[in-house]
Amino acid sequence: MNDELSPEDELRLNVLFNTDLKAVRIDESAMTLWALTPQGEASVPLKPTERSDRYLKRVREMLSGHVLGSPGGYPVHLTRWTRQSQAGLSEQHLAQLLLIAEEEAVVAVVHSPALTDELARYAWWCMPTIENARLMLMRDVVCRGGMGRTLAEFLVEHLAFLHEDDVGILDTVAVMLVSGVLTDAERLAIWKRGTSRNSYYVPFLELQPDELPSPRAARADHANVPALAGNPYSTMLAKALSGQGQTFLATIATILERPEIQEVVNHTLNALANWCAPLRQVDAAAHDAARAALLAIAPQFEADCNALDALAAVDADTVRPIFLKTTAIGSLMRRKIQPVVTPLLDGIAVLRRG
Repeated sequence: MNDELSPEDELRLNVLFNTDLKAVRIDESAMTLWALTPQGEASVPLKPTERSDRYLKRVREMLSGHVLGSPGGYPVHLTRWTRQSQAGLSEQHLAQLLLIAEEEAVVAVVHSPALTDELARYAWWCMPTIENARLMLMRDVVCRGGMGRTLAEFLVEHLAFLHEDDVGILDTVAVMLVSGVLTDAERLAIWKRGTSRNSYYVPFLELQPDELPSPRAARADHANVPALAGNPYSTMLAKALSGQGQTFLATIATILERPEIQEVVNHTLNALANWCAPLRQVDAAAHDAARAALLAIAPQFEADCNALDALAAVDADTVRPIFLKTTAIGSLMRRKIQPVVTPLLDGIAVLRRG
């Protein structure tokens, strides 16, 4: 077995090592090493002298030996902590990991709290995937930097590739909303995807419940809700009957009528619980007093108060006993959670009347 690289490849790599390398990747199908330098991209066509996989291993060993001083190649122990916290890694060490043409090392950089906007650009050049884009957008320094828009545009364009991956949709849309780098047009385009896959709606309900795109009209009697300072029923009725509230409630109903997986149900119920926080955060005595005070002035809202009570009574914990006993999804899951969902849909119907 040949333990050496071809003389031509060894020479080219040694020449490359004398440049200001920023990142290195290998196209295994084309047997080409690509390097990113301040002057642009450089390529090194590889000339294997043995089976391709063995030869590429030797190329990576040479890279690792030069960059990390580890002639045995990429340190095996790195793969164990790649997806954990790497608070101890310096920016310099992260930069070195991008020079050894190992995908796991790129993922280590992407996961690191020490990631910078510049390192994000180099990591993206090495490995432009949905997962890496999502992870890097979780860093404020990236969102505020030049890579924020690049990553957001990529994710918007590639949302279609998630197909029926509801968990991927939840995570990806949530990261984009939190990043703050989406344009209004992009937010609206993502929201409209909910008409074909309702999991797209869920992150909006969780993270931006009062800023939903395409708000509906307020309920006709919205202006009749008494404005009682500190009264949770007054607060919740004013919110529920507003245009944003009607949009929120209609969207909750759309999701709960046909959720596909348990994670969508859990996230939706927690979004509803957070939305109902004014009612959920008062004790029983204050709750009853607030209700009585509002109905004394506006008794026509009694059915609406009952509906709000029903909505405020649930969260993801409500369905946990059901989900602990089943891994069901789709129609079977919907049948199992019907006792929880039906009162919610009834309550929403009351709040959307008129």
